[in-house]
Amino acid sequence: MSDVVVRPDFEAVQSDEKNREIIEEFESEAKTRTLTGWWARFATSLSVATTLFALYYAAAGAEIPFTSLQVPTISVFGETITTKQIYEMLFLAAVLTLTFVLYPAHHRFLRHVSPVLDLVPAVGAVAIALYVLLNFEQVIYRANSPTPTDFVFGVIAIVVVLEAARRTIGWHLPVLGLIAIAYAYFADFMPGPFRGPPKNLDDIVANQYLGTDGMLGQPLLVAATFIILFTIYGAILDYTGAGKFYVDLAFALTGRKPTGAARTVTVASFLLGTVSGSGVATTVTLGAIAYPMLKKAGHDRESSGAILSAGGIGAVISPPVLGPAAFIMAELLRISYLDVVIMAMMPTILFYLGILLTIEIDARRLKAQPIVLDAPGFWWLTKRYWYQYTSLFAIIAFLLLGFSTITAIFWSILLAIVVPYIRKETSLTPRKLVAALSAGTRQVLSVAATTAVAGIAVGILLQTGLGLKISSLILTLGAGNLVLTLVIAGIVLWVLGLSLPITATYLVAVPTVIPALVTLGVPPPAAHMFVFYYAVLSEVSPPVALSPFAAAAITGGNPYKTMMLTWKYALPCFLVPFMFTQPDGLALLWRDTTVPDAIVASVSAVIGIIAVVAGVGGYLLRPTTLPERALLVGAGLLLLLPGTLQDALGLAGFAVAFGLQFARRARERLGAAPV
Repeated sequence: MSDVVVRPDFEAVQSDEKNREIIEEFESEAKTRTLTGWWARFATSLSVATTLFALYYAAAGAEIPFTSLQVPTISVFGETITTKQIYEMLFLAAVLTLTFVLYPAHHRFLRHVSPVLDLVPAVGAVAIALYVLLNFEQVIYRANSPTPTDFVFGVIAIVVVLEAARRTIGWHLPVLGLIAIAYAYFADFMPGPFRGPPKNLDDIVANQYLGTDGMLGQPLLVAATFIILFTIYGAILDYTGAGKFYVDLAFALTGRKPTGAARTVTVASFLLGTVSGSGVATTVTLGAIAYPMLKKAGHDRESSGAILSAGGIGAVISPPVLGPAAFIMAELLRISYLDVVIMAMMPTILFYLGILLTIEIDARRLKAQPIVLDAPGFWWLTKRYWYQYTSLFAIIAFLLLGFSTITAIFWSILLAIVVPYIRKETSLTPRKLVAALSAGTRQVLSVAATTAVAGIAVGILLQTGLGLKISSLILTLGAGNLVLTLVIAGIVLWVLGLSLPITATYLVAVPTVIPALVTLGVPPPAAHMFVFYYAVLSEVSPPVALSPFAAAAITGGNPYKTMMLTWKYALPCFLVPFMFTQPDGLALLWRDTTVPDAIVASVSAVIGIIAVVAGVGGYLLRPTTLPERALLVGAGLLLLLPGTLQDALGLAGFAVAFGLQFARRARERLGAAPV
């Protein structure tokens, strides 16, 4: 008889203080304060106001469906607040103020808001926005000829943005921002190819504060529009029970085979990732729910943590809610978000396929046991909560109907608020609605600080030409060879990912790594996807990997063993970006290609991943011999390369290995049959 595993309650897991602390520890540098009294009401009010402001910006000027009315625009001090730079500055002031109230300067100040360390920078954040708002018609023309007052407010802006980033994501990105500023000023002292004409300090500060290539550049605009709308959407889904529904759905769809426990976690990671979009949060939430099940099935602490973290990081590349970098990618490529979702479809499938196959092999190695889950049935869930499926398709449906990305997210949010009222237990009470709207802004704080500081670094890389110099260095090291250049680019992204979050890694790589790839003929969409994919994989790459460390905190396993095992699970996925960056590789991204070519590329890639995982793991239909393993790995690598000849040779090699396995298994069964 299989053991029955009782799952912890989803809401209890989410509200558990220990789980929240683990998420905060691995997603941000400092814990957030638990505010009470007046400060709690202030933080909630400002968070809700910022959320409503973002929703208003998304709808302002748009026609209300089925009417001839338009959402009116609003002016403050004679300026329209939906003007791009004004909206960005007001958004930045709000999120910086919340950051200084919620994130202490040091853990010693966790219990109370400091008048000096917190309120002074908060006042500075408000001041830099008011200065622009009150003098907008004058300051927008002074980015290249600032006044002394412009310079003072510019310095304040840079300092408060760097400090906000330090509090939320650590000191690495702010230091990179300072190094970029120092380089621009001391460029004539730099060695060799990095030497260049220096920038005047007044111009550096003014461009970062008032220009559109600094902290108010495209990255922050994306955070203030697309990313906050998606965090609002995710928060609404969370508070209406969509996360719980998807976890229950994954449990309901899982069979009772020995690999059922691990398979459930992987499927649940994908489904929950569509709501959270956070690798660490998905890992911790599922870990608290599913670790008892994995343990009962026979997985040790390290393999359990690896399964949780490998699946969790896939949440960042799981449509329809991809990570923040995906929205920036859409804006930089000037394509719709739907195009990015389509491009991410096959890489996501290959990512999870590689993990699922590796899990299947490991389950056999560990002799995992079948289990019975106390989960509700699929049809019972569907009949009772069918409306929760809308969150999987709403955004895509609105995009297919011709809505812009912002409008599609806006109406998806309204749908997510209204639909759960079908059942009382999922409806948003006034208290839950306020909490969800507040959470929508709070979840964007670290991203906003990241994009603002990354805007500083990227702006200087572009203004000084340093980005192209680094790109030229990558090309020189790659000796003009595409594969070698891709390897070097992957190493660069790995090094950046050691200390920077995914979004910052992607942004810094845009002016440095992508030009090198494009120079060698890689199409821009494929180059951006390569950078995005490897930025995500940096989350599971040694020696610093946030998701495995978070998983180890749940399972109690050795964090370094968990990290190395996670890397093993995700190792085949490191090959995927090399597939779509080769000549004709765009077919795998279903872009600029024909449907037959896209299908052929996808099928060969799937078989290639199966072959590589089977070869590396040593199991196909049964344990493989050494020649079979070599044949499978070689066939898999050929199938991962675009081209008819490579596909034919790879399929032939895979067929031979499969035939050898099938014949040997048949002989063993025949020999074991009773005479």
